[in-house]
Amino acid sequence: MAEKGYCVKCRKTCDMVDAQTVTMKNGRPAVKGKCAKCGTGMYKILSKK
Repeated sequence: MAEKGYCVKCRKTCDMVDAQTVTMKNGRPAVKGKCAKCGTGMYKILSKK
């Protein structure tokens, strides 16, 4: 299943392409990818669980 996130350029929730799970400097997990429609970089912060 594709990860969904909010695209600031499209101003709506879109699917992420090339989504990768990363860990931020403070230890929180996040998903980094690109918008499937416009190609803008997207970043979604996940819960600590």
